[in-house]
Amino acid sequence: MAERRCCPECGSSALVEDSHYAQQQLVCASCGCVLSEGLLTTTYTDEEHLREVAYSHSTGQKEQLSRCLQRGIRRVQDLCKVLQLPTVFEETAVSYFQRALQHPSFHMVSVEKKELLGGCCVFVTCRQHNWPLTMGTICSLLYAKQELFAGVFLSLQKELGLSVPALSLADLVKTHLNSFQLFQHAANVPAPFVEDKEKMVTRTMQLVELASETWLVTGRHPVPIVTAAAFLSWQSLQPAARLSCTLARFCKLAAVDLPPPAHLRLKELLEILLRMASQLAWLRVFKLDKKTVVKHIGDLLQHRIFLHKGSPGQSAPGEGSPGEGPPGKVSPSSPLQAVPGKGCPSEGEHQRGGGRRPLLPPCLIHPRKRLRTAPPSALDAAITGDEHISDSEIEQYLRGPEEIRAFRKVK
Repeated sequence: MAERRCCPECGSSALVEDSHYAQQQLVCASCGCVLSEGLLTTTYTDEEHLREVAYSHSTGQKEQLSRCLQRGIRRVQDLCKVLQLPTVFEETAVSYFQRALQHPSFHMVSVEKKELLGGCCVFVTCRQHNWPLTMGTICSLLYAKQELFAGVFLSLQKELGLSVPALSLADLVKTHLNSFQLFQHAANVPAPFVEDKEKMVTRTMQLVELASETWLVTGRHPVPIVTAAAFLSWQSLQPAARLSCTLARFCKLAAVDLPPPAHLRLKELLEILLRMASQLAWLRVFKLDKKTVVKHIGDLLQHRIFLHKGSPGQSAPGEGSPGEGPPGKVSPSSPLQAVPGKGCPSEGEHQRGGGRRPLLPPCLIHPRKRLRTAPPSALDAAITGDEHISDSEIEQYLRGPEEIRAFRKVK
């Protein structure tokens, strides 16, 4: 019984005979490895002397692509096909991958990092061509941890000297909402929960811009903010049927992951909306809470610039009683200041402070960690400031002729 041959590179038994220039070659169908070359005669003299020359010698291509490079190029090409990228993107990403493997910094890295290197090249290419692609999307395609992917990406950017522009919030909102499954009828999505994509993207963009203007974006991961803004915009478009839906159920229906900080970002956005609602005269008559304020998000976003920046000619903060003055006007020096009244979440806080507090970043309003002062040493604790200064040391504390004359006079 004849022994079955296997590929020495990948171990596959799928070996085929490939006719290359009318010469039979044994090739592995899985990895493309050439097991046996056909023999070619290159010149008439060789044919006269019955000399046969191997194909690689006849073409001068003695060096073949390494197995790692072949796999990496195929991985880059497969990623580009899955993402439906143009051919120019694929060529650029392949060239970046070839440059990276030739760099000494990537010779001794682990196999896992080399596999992520192709994804990083695709990610860099998309960013350079202003193609909205997030790191989370490509990590999900590669089944990779974002921390490890970010490390390989930073190394690639540094070693090759690549310029990678940042992704704007607008592009991130559009990209993130493209993966939502709430824009077409499905078996698991109730009819009242289906929403028009353009309306939802537009309102989500407005809420994300509001979050950016009110310090909710600075220093935060953008995906939880976009998720919370998308949830509020989706609820506000049809509040009667959607107010009872929770954030967790919304993400499950949309078939997207629920990031853990999204609940905190949702709470902060609702506090901002309640503070804005307390400045509109026609909303003060309602006793608004974090659920009912969602019904008025359209009005609040329509007057967002006025409510955020305030109007000129307003009296200084703290002047007059809470009910006096023109309704709906705020001081330009303190944007989004809530006038104490019904439905205002920070009413007690304003009353305790004796005035309107300015809009500050959440990390300053609710700090998570407080700096701990080091306990004084024994030497510092012994110093009281009443220590005696000798005559030989007093001169170094005197700064001018007047102090010298006064000291001599006292002495």
